[in-house]
Amino acid sequence: MKQIKYLVLLGAIAVGFTACKNNVVDDFDANAQLTADTIAIRKYVTDNNIPALKDKSGVFYQVVTQGSGEVVTVNKTVTVDYSGKVLGSSTNFDSGQEKTFPLSNLIQGWQIGIPYIQKGGQIRLFIPSGYAYGNNAQPSIPANSVLDFTIKLSNAQ
Repeated sequence: MKQIKYLVLLGAIAVGFTACKNNVVDDFDANAQLTADTIAIRKYVTDNNIPALKDKSGVFYQVVTQGSGEVVTVNKTVTVDYSGKVLGSSTNFDSGQEKTFPLSNLIQGWQIGIPYIQKGGQIRLFIPSGYAYGNNAQPSIPANSVLDFTIKLSNAQ
């Protein structure tokens, strides 16, 4: 009889956890987040007199130096010097010199922005969170962070 009580209790606990999990509603609204990110980016670039343009995706960019050569596509491997920070922060969460990556392996914001420049070019990207890490926090990057990258394209092949 004791075993039956324990089994029933264990079953009730399992059902309770399952019910709690099923009642958790993921109320994240990507469209609302993109709107909030866009408002934050527009305010930042306006307040700081940055002549940024907006891509149809919602990524803002400032071509600092165009560069020359072939247009970069997502299937290219890029060599870059870069720094990245959360919008409005003065602290870089990442930077690197002469790092090489397949562009297709990088966040969507880079895939959208880097084709605006060619070899030798430099761009500043203001990336809405949905084109970066979304609502998934990363080390040194809170969830739903707008990212601000300065990227110099040394090579693309």
